[in-house]
Amino acid sequence: MEDQPPRYSMLEAAGWPDDCWSQDGANVNDDGRVEVDLDSKVCRTVAKLIPFSHAERPPPSTQDPTEPSTCDIQLNIVIQVVGSRGDVQPFIALGNELQLHGHRVRLATHGVFESFVLASGLEFYPIGGDPTELMAYMVKNPGLIPQMKSLRDGEIQRKRAMVAEMLQGCWKSCIDDDPVSKTPFVADAIIANPPSFAHIHCAQTLSIPLHLMFTMPWSSTRAFPHPLANLKYSTTEPKIANYISYGVVEWMTWQGLGDVINEWRASLDLEPIPVTEGPCLAETLKVPFTYCWSPSLMSKPSDWPSNIDVCGFFFRSLPDYKPPPDLDLFLRSGSAPVYIGFGSIVIEDPVAMTNMILQAVKLLGIRAIISRGWSNIGEASSDDRFFYLDDCPHEWLFQHVAAVVHHGGAGTTACGLRFGRSTTIIPFFGDQLFWGNIVASCGLGPRPIPYRSLTSTNLAEAIHFCLQPEAQYAAREVANRMSHEKGVSTAVASFHRNLPVNTMQCHALPSEPAVWQFKKSSKSPLYLSKVAAEVLIDHRRLKPSDIQPYQVKPLYIENRRWDPVTGTASSLIGTSTDVLKATGDIVYRPYQEFNRIPKSSSEVDLPESSAARSRSVASTAEVPSLSDSSMKPPSKMRATGAAMEGSAKSMGKVVGYWYKGMLVDMPLAVSEGLRAVPRLYGDEVKDHGTIHDWKSGATFAGKNFVHGMADGFSDIFTQPYKGGQEEGAKGVIKGIAKGTLGITTKVSSAALGLVAYPAHGMMKSLYTATHSKTRKRILQARVQEGKWLAEHSSKGLENRQIILRNFEAACRKPEEIARPQSS
Repeated sequence: MEDQPPRYSMLEAAGWPDDCWSQDGANVNDDGRVEVDLDSKVCRTVAKLIPFSHAERPPPSTQDPTEPSTCDIQLNIVIQVVGSRGDVQPFIALGNELQLHGHRVRLATHGVFESFVLASGLEFYPIGGDPTELMAYMVKNPGLIPQMKSLRDGEIQRKRAMVAEMLQGCWKSCIDDDPVSKTPFVADAIIANPPSFAHIHCAQTLSIPLHLMFTMPWSSTRAFPHPLANLKYSTTEPKIANYISYGVVEWMTWQGLGDVINEWRASLDLEPIPVTEGPCLAETLKVPFTYCWSPSLMSKPSDWPSNIDVCGFFFRSLPDYKPPPDLDLFLRSGSAPVYIGFGSIVIEDPVAMTNMILQAVKLLGIRAIISRGWSNIGEASSDDRFFYLDDCPHEWLFQHVAAVVHHGGAGTTACGLRFGRSTTIIPFFGDQLFWGNIVASCGLGPRPIPYRSLTSTNLAEAIHFCLQPEAQYAAREVANRMSHEKGVSTAVASFHRNLPVNTMQCHALPSEPAVWQFKKSSKSPLYLSKVAAEVLIDHRRLKPSDIQPYQVKPLYIENRRWDPVTGTASSLIGTSTDVLKATGDIVYRPYQEFNRIPKSSSEVDLPESSAARSRSVASTAEVPSLSDSSMKPPSKMRATGAAMEGSAKSMGKVVGYWYKGMLVDMPLAVSEGLRAVPRLYGDEVKDHGTIHDWKSGATFAGKNFVHGMADGFSDIFTQPYKGGQEEGAKGVIKGIAKGTLGITTKVSSAALGLVAYPAHGMMKSLYTATHSKTRKRILQARVQEGKWLAEHSSKGLENRQIILRNFEAACRKPEEIARPQSS
């Protein structure tokens, strides 16, 4: 019997019907977008779980993203990028700009781009994953919901395995030595595009700054919907619908990959992320975001906060390129051709695409350069009307063509507009339709044609549109405006501006980032870099035991509760799920172990002659025959022992999950839910910090008790008075209701929290103490890099006296710690 396709989402595992998205909530259109019906039951349910910002316009930022911002600290920066060459190329330009500021830059991406990255002067680290396979998958499944054929063919499982491989590769890129030079490297900051998925978790593990950069909108806004969502609604206000679409897309993405990410997090000694928190982590944690498109095409939405910038396209320097003779001859032998190519896209039927392109070009009677790309479209040889191109820098080529036709990748789109070329976009998936619509809305080309709808006729019409004077003029005007933008340098300034420079500077060598702290008798600790700590230890100013790891930018992922009902329900469901899974493992784990017993000939009696030959092999000791009955029991005994051990561990987990759920998680969920109730009627909920160990748990409980008791009893009087001042008698009635609710919820949370929060803190401390493998690996890597810097680099060899002098001065005068000396 044919195997059933695997469950794709956590919603299904939780009891949602298999077709809940495809029939009620979302359908995949031909253009690759997901049609999201916000009136459906599924989307209405998910929308309730999406935190909604009520502020139409955030407080104005005091920073202008175009203003220069410097950073005197030289960092190890890893840039993590998943995607095609067009996704990688902008980050090469960014990396080169970061190098000009003294940073050491490693670009971590797919192995196929190794020579491309190394030729640019950046360090390279392979994260795994095959972008060709990824592109082919995305062409077949352009939306977020996979086609049934892909499910049955096992493509989803292969893609999930590839994601798991890339997650681990991204982590290794943060702490592994350089693959070529073997030079030690530990990241001090991470820059990433969102599809790399590992960024937040790597930053949390290392406690270092993270900055996301991308070519399409990924942050919730009322201005326009998510580029991957085609909204359908009747009762939802349009701006709210736009905002919710981002959360819906994030939720759908997390349902497919959340378990993969949590399994990988466990290997890093990180706790699993709750299903309610995973989809919107970047926004919840207020991770800085820089968008790499021209503000002259689309300005920053007014409801994006100050940690989000729109900086312009990332352009690298024009290459010193000399065309091959045949290309040079073709360009000089007639009118300017039209460029047609789809870059890294893997097309299902390249022959049919080639015939369609040739017919469209013949209909117009023009010349064309056809890029073969990863699909190898085109015919065997060129002629006077068609030139089949294998590889050529777009920055050089687009200066010599009349118009461009491509898939709509951000890099290719930007390059065409940079040189004032009108553009036709044939989107396949992702942000390509988004860029096609932007180009069309600015009059720079026709409306995008999804590749499944492409014909030779509409392709010819689209190219004809691009060759009209109006489109050509509009493209030149945009190119003129873009020539005044400096996207790469502006993005670097945005990155520097969002760094916690004041808290990450080494006090002994101000040009280096701190990773250690030395706690003296004074109140303020002394922060030290890798090389400074090693120099000081080498000169016996410090002992290794004198320093402790320093968390530059700690990230805490909390399981937020919105009210006591849903909080308690979700906690109960989570505990029940863990208990049921562990209960099933009591039986399933022994079954797995017994299945591992080999069914080979090693378990079958061998002939006597074979046994005799086995015994004759050894000359000094007798080797027992494989047919001896004494050789078979150990294998089965080991399996039996492993089965019993696995069963016992699972039984222990059942007990542990139950007690943890009943004694810690449930009281915590109720207390947090009660504490959050005032937010439901517009009141502010005090922030008492985060709980990450038993001390912070006890501190949180104390603050919550004091404020909860004080505010709860005072609300009886203050809420009616405040309501009367604002709305008169009606406000007094509302105030009485709020005061009554406040004294119930705040006082209850305060009392219950005296037990719940310290218990939660103790569980955090226990988890940290029992999961230290990754932490030790990080410390070892930082010590190793510090030794290498002290012995081989100019930072250690030339700055020893500066390090010693600044350290001694800071130890003599504690007030100088805030103002370290420099040479």
